Amino acid sequence: MSRWQPFVTVASVVERAGCFLMVEEAPRGSRTTLFNQPAGHLEPGERIKEAALRELREETAWQVALTDYLGLYIYTAANGKTFHSHGFSGMALAHLGTPLDPAILAVHWLTLDEIEALEHQGRLRSPLVLRRIRDARAERFFSMDSLHEP
Repeated sequence: MSRWQPFVTVASVVERAGCFLMVEEAPRGSRTTLFNQPAGHLEPGERIKEAALRELREETAWQVALTDYLGLYIYTAANGKTFHSHGFSGMALAHLGTPLDPAILAVHWLTLDEIEALEHQGRLRSPLVLRRIRDARAERFFSMDSLHEP
């Protein structure tokens, strides 16, 4: 008998001058591109905060300082897979100019209105995208110290 295990992911909300850092990607099986925060899976032996910073660098080529912990978001996708997604808020420090992860088609700075329009078009990767943004805007933060990692 196999044991159920959720997929552990990270995602970061980065706002600058009223716009949010977003990535455009073409997931397998999708006929259209989707938009997401810089996000991805935790790799073996990796700490959660390290994973968030790595995904930001790989997917956006931005150096970001993580400032707040948004919490743990639990989501079950239509395919039955459950994700435990750790959300962060961060501040953009510098564009690194490094190559993007090949799965990323483009990096965008989008307003909340533009992101809400994408939601109405069904073009957000998951319902968590807008929820994390709204939580960050409402300053629903936990202390970064609430994550206990070795």
